Amino acid sequence: MSDDIAVTGIGLVTPGGTGTEATWETVCAGRATARVDSVLTEAGAPVRLACRVAPPAEEGVRGRLWRFDPATRFLLTAAREALASAGLEPGRWDPGRVAVVVGTAAGGVATLEAQHRKLLASGPRALSPMTLPAFLPNMAAGQLALELGATGPALQTSTACASGATAIITAALLLRAGMCDVAVAGGTDAMVTPLCASAFAKLGALSRREDGPGGASRPFDRDRDGFVLGEGCGVLVLERTAHAAARTARPLAFLAGFGATGDAHHATAPHPGGAGLRAATALALAGAGRTPGEVDHINAHGTSTALNDAVEATAIRELYGTGGDGTGTAPEGPSVTSAKGVLGHTMGAAGAIEAALAVLTVVRGTVPPTAGFTAPDAATAGIDLVHGAARAQRVRLALSHSLGFGGHNTVLAFTPA
Repeated sequence: MSDDIAVTGIGLVTPGGTGTEATWETVCAGRATARVDSVLTEAGAPVRLACRVAPPAEEGVRGRLWRFDPATRFLLTAAREALASAGLEPGRWDPGRVAVVVGTAAGGVATLEAQHRKLLASGPRALSPMTLPAFLPNMAAGQLALELGATGPALQTSTACASGATAIITAALLLRAGMCDVAVAGGTDAMVTPLCASAFAKLGALSRREDGPGGASRPFDRDRDGFVLGEGCGVLVLERTAHAAARTARPLAFLAGFGATGDAHHATAPHPGGAGLRAATALALAGAGRTPGEVDHINAHGTSTALNDAVEATAIRELYGTGGDGTGTAPEGPSVTSAKGVLGHTMGAAGAIEAALAVLTVVRGTVPPTAGFTAPDAATAGIDLVHGAARAQRVRLALSHSLGFGGHNTVLAFTPA
């Protein structure tokens, strides 16, 4: 059934702010968060722009913060907010019926880099005894399960920049299989590090527009030159609708369908024409019992890179038959937006953060603008891209796209509760 999985809670920690309301306000205002980063500058990284989470994201998380990688700290904070908004209190549930599923692209890479620098500078004795527990990829999910006392499945997914969306799909499958009643699912990453920034720069993936960092990330824009590296976390609380109804919880929206495919094409480049994305969309719509003509809104992956934006725009045009000019005034097809103009690319967290934004668009009837966009090129024209200001719109079916290196494509479909 398309309404068998309810979204009952949201938690966000992003460069736009700690908490759902802070992030939503920043995204709806189109206020870019990219800045020249002091850590990257001091390390001599070839690209110094980043979208960082402010330190207050760590407030309210009980003890032992020193043991955790920043990605895990973001997760604990976001999960607390998500559970509070869902009206769920750890300890007042059946712990064996609660699952934790977390996506990440790089695990605790910030810890790994910091400890490796200590090893090189001062030798093995300088390493923290918590080095391994802090950077192992599975430990974010493990630590969250420990914090919640949740003894159901505790899983970590990794599909590069689609990881957070893959975690949500995995959680939905666990719910449908009857392995849990509640799933705390999302994605987290803290990859604003010298190694990650230098590696992405070596691939030519990062924007170098430091003369105006607030406009460096330009999804679908003719002058786009790459993404800005970001960090953060998004968490959704998913429940079997019968479980939510039994505790008189009011769902925010329903996860009506989802799809995942692989391109089998290239290590970093998407399949030309977006064949994998179109196939994942078909699966999501079939699961929701809907057709392309019923899609009102798309929260696009929209990385601000030349290839991704062109391929994604092509897939949207082919799926929905849009014929507008890409200026945001075209009446045909679903509205489209990308949050990466504001938040940067939060890597494995992006799919979960953007899924949360898609849910909020359904709930609040507001489509956030695509920051940084001024005009399309030939490859990105013809889609109804919202920009300049947020748009009021009734959204009855919203899709969230996530694509990842390795050819991963995920699509999530959300409908009103």
